[in-house]
Amino acid sequence: MAEFPFHISATDGDARTGRLSTPRGDIATPAFMPVGTAGTVKAMYLDDVRSTGTDIILGNTYHLMLRPSAERVSRLGGLHRFMGWSHPILTDSGGFQVFSLSDLRKMKEEGVEFRSHIDGSSHFLSPERSIEIQSDLLGSDIAMQLDECVANPCEHAPAASAMRLSARWGDRSKAYFGQRDRQSLFGIVQGSTYPDLRKESAERVVETGFDGYAIGGLAVGEGHAAMCDTISLTAPLLPKDRPRYLMGVGKPIDIVEAVARGIDMFDCVLPTRSGRHGQAWTWDGPINLKNAKFAEDDQPIDPASSCPASRDYSKAYLNHLFKAGEYLGPMLLSWHNIAFFQAMMAAMRHAISEGRFEAWRSEMRGRWVGKVEDQPG
Repeated sequence: MAEFPFHISATDGDARTGRLSTPRGDIATPAFMPVGTAGTVKAMYLDDVRSTGTDIILGNTYHLMLRPSAERVSRLGGLHRFMGWSHPILTDSGGFQVFSLSDLRKMKEEGVEFRSHIDGSSHFLSPERSIEIQSDLLGSDIAMQLDECVANPCEHAPAASAMRLSARWGDRSKAYFGQRDRQSLFGIVQGSTYPDLRKESAERVVETGFDGYAIGGLAVGEGHAAMCDTISLTAPLLPKDRPRYLMGVGKPIDIVEAVARGIDMFDCVLPTRSGRHGQAWTWDGPINLKNAKFAEDDQPIDPASSCPASRDYSKAYLNHLFKAGEYLGPMLLSWHNIAFFQAMMAAMRHAISEGRFEAWRSEMRGRWVGKVEDQPG
């Protein structure tokens, strides 16, 4: 594989911090990517997303191909111009969303046939079509190979079949993608929680050769311990000089434990989904601002934060906004949560660079584990 613009500046145990360079800007790692499902990070202005320290966001291939269509986004200048975000974008392949359409899809060697959840129209997504949408039409900076996900629990035989199909689709994704100067392609390791399948999958995607490597198929009900065991097994099998991306994992305790095992990139809808439902993530665990105990609490969520949503509005006011059904409540709390997640990532990068990550990790576990609303898994 050719030299890739990913540079590790410090390590502490297996945890590492560094920088992934793209033509649209650098990404400090470990990095958290807010999810922009339909060309928007829900309930947020993109300038506010950027103000939290976000270097990269995630776009959703499945949703954008259905509405407004990848071709329309392309005609309007590509996803960056369409949504007004000039910084890096990673797009998922659409595989996970198609996986979730259990009653609306049919898997084949060639690809997957599915019916839109919006209007029932028929569509076909192949590895080549997925890359065409991501790289040629949406114009993402980092594209993902098409893969087949499985639910948890899953028997060994169907997990093996899906993993091997994903490996073949990875080969086809790589062949269609070819060599591009301004875009990157990541491969995906599958195999449920079976060590032999994860090992085989890792060997196959590394043999194919990608710009980065993702661990998929987790955060689907396997639990915190099984997730950590799978990451511990898989991460050392991936090249040290390439970024490692844990897909769809977003609980703070899960992110910290994954960083401790050598993961560099994360995405999840959790910060904005929680924000829309009144939950704020904090250094002492999550709190539900809909609870009556906050109705007369005149303190902000975090007076030390640089984020206005965290610092300038009282919990009582936020409680009122949710009770009154005002849109501003979800907007402010989504902003706060993204800011908290980015502050957490920055704190980890700083701790790793100073060689005190294990102490920081231990402190955070002590604050978070056992909280009613943040049980691992």
